[in-house]
Amino acid sequence: MEMAGRLDGKVALITGGCSGIGLGTLELFVAEGAKVLVADLQDSKGTLLEERFPGRVRFAHCNVTREDDIKSAVELSVSAFGGLNILYNNAGHGGVAGGVEDIEAQGWDDTFALLVRGPVLGMKHAVPHLKAAGGGSIINTASVAGSEAGWAPMAYSVAKSAVIHLSRIAAAELSPQNIRVNTISPGLIATAIFGATMEMPPEAADQLAARVAEVAPKMQPIPKAGMPSDIADAALFLASDASTFVTGTNMVVDGGVTVGSRHSWAPDTDSPYAELLGVIVEQAEALQLARRRL
Repeated sequence: MEMAGRLDGKVALITGGCSGIGLGTLELFVAEGAKVLVADLQDSKGTLLEERFPGRVRFAHCNVTREDDIKSAVELSVSAFGGLNILYNNAGHGGVAGGVEDIEAQGWDDTFALLVRGPVLGMKHAVPHLKAAGGGSIINTASVAGSEAGWAPMAYSVAKSAVIHLSRIAAAELSPQNIRVNTISPGLIATAIFGATMEMPPEAADQLAARVAEVAPKMQPIPKAGMPSDIADAALFLASDASTFVTGTNMVVDGGVTVGSRHSWAPDTDSPYAELLGVIVEQAEALQLARRRL
């Protein structure tokens, strides 16, 4: 007897679903019984996904900074599959580089248009259909950079912090309509986004992703590379009925990289405080010895 999928009868819309985390999530959602509208800029990949999953996946060319594109993608999911139950606002890239003194205003605006305005518009147009379905789940991709300094450029980090708080506010507002809103904060995930952010050609971006996969196990407590499937598993939980009592939360999926500095989990690394305390102890002993000599 065939086991029922955890998303049987559900319709999901995933932005940025043609590659990386979005693609990994799309594949898992389809395997679990969902029909998926993938909204992305990569037309050729979108067409291939429609061919790979006939009747299960539809593609919409979508730039999430354009409200008309988002609205059309939402409407296509409803017309193609009869409704909408899950929205995963995942599209994004690393944003503009620069710190406080040298940030470019237009680059800042463009980063926020993609990473914050995009999810806001996605929710705006999806919510009426989620209400019509009796409720549903909204998932927004955040980042560990949204909670701690030092993981990404300033604009990206601040935008992802905004996504986390946006999701809490939306969770509170939409709870009476049985709509859950949560974020996933990935850590170091081996995808081509790093190369794409640096405007590398696809082949070079893929090579960089492979390098990330090689190095990542040495950078975090869980000694394996983070993969799109790790984020997809978290998204499946938040999209499914297993999470009906979960809203307004930020699920950190990072291999433990944010649990503390390296000395907290790597036995071969000394605590910075150990050296400081050693100096203090030496100074105290020297002071005591000097007093005895007086």
